[in-house]
Amino acid sequence: MKPKLMIFAGAALMALATTTAHADTLENLERERSVTIRTFFDASLTTDQRQAKLDSQRRRLVDLERMVMRDKSLRGKNTKTVRIAFKNYDVTFLGHASAEKGHTMVDHWLMQFGVSTDDLMSTRVGRR
Repeated sequence: MKPKLMIFAGAALMALATTTAHADTLENLERERSVTIRTFFDASLTTDQRQAKLDSQRRRLVDLERMVMRDKSLRGKNTKTVRIAFKNYDVTFLGHASAEKGHTMVDHWLMQFGVSTDDLMSTRVGRR
């Protein structure tokens, strides 16, 4: 019984070792963008910590955006994810779009959804 189990475990391990991890550029960009947006609203960070973290995330986000824009495998790809990503340039390419418009990433992201900083500052926490 044990030799069969060892053979099966070895075969399973070899099968796992031969599979390659594949993450395309758009998936990586989406993952990094979601981490950045989570940082926008992380209440456990101080203002300085948030700004430092967003500065480093912005550099990484801009690099990933360049990779997506230069990715030739995405050309002609007519999947829903690719269509939506390129249709919504201002949201997908957050680092580039905010720099082009001269806004911070937070302000730019909020503007894309119709919320301004003044709107947020005038809100109050309450219970309904």
